[in-house]
Amino acid sequence: MEVKIDTHTHTLASGHAYNTIREMAAMAKQKGLEGLAITEHAPKMPGSCGLYYFQNLSVVPRHMADLRLLFGVELNILDAEGTVDLPPETIRGLDLAIASIHPPCYGKSGGRAENTRTYVNAMHLDYVDIIGHPDDGRYAPDYDVLARTAKETGTLLEINNSSLRPGGFRENTHDNALELLACCKKYGTMITLGSDAHVDMDIARTDYSARLLAEAGFPEELVANTSCEKLLSNLKRNRRQTR
Repeated sequence: MEVKIDTHTHTLASGHAYNTIREMAAMAKQKGLEGLAITEHAPKMPGSCGLYYFQNLSVVPRHMADLRLLFGVELNILDAEGTVDLPPETIRGLDLAIASIHPPCYGKSGGRAENTRTYVNAMHLDYVDIIGHPDDGRYAPDYDVLARTAKETGTLLEINNSSLRPGGFRENTHDNALELLACCKKYGTMITLGSDAHVDMDIARTDYSARLLAEAGFPEELVANTSCEKLLSNLKRNRRQTR
């Protein structure tokens, strides 16, 4: 199984990442990718870029180094209602949107039932294409409900390679991601493999996530980013436009 477009990466604009757009594009091309999604942290993440950054992304070329570029956002889910930190009209103008829970923006978990409600409400937003790193044990939901709702709403669930890195700060990620994959197999829910790269060398890394997929016996047909065309056809915003 080979990833051809990384769906989750960050540049200098996110405040705690270390490369420019051109450097990230050059590395993605060097690694043999067809495309790269750059998904900066939304404004509530300390040190990240503001609203105008996302409103002005239309000026950035969508092809660079003979590579397809998608410019999106990693939204912060702020509460159990699924509220996110950019206006809907701004998010709809981007190429894709991830929604994730981050402690500096969400605060402490209210428990499994509340975590589940939070993700379910976010997935029902028509402009949220991907749920980012739902493996984090600090905010673990009911994975059966998560996978079923993702299937119903056309939302992709992310297997985040960075989460699975030994010594990482997210909790119980291996077992949680394994449970998530079992539920996705059960419902035929599509996933995406995201590197969550904050430095160019980590683009398209799947060393930990690939091992997990092999352990789960997860089918390649349910992985959305094995080609650019497959990913684009499975983004909620694009599927909605073709109905």
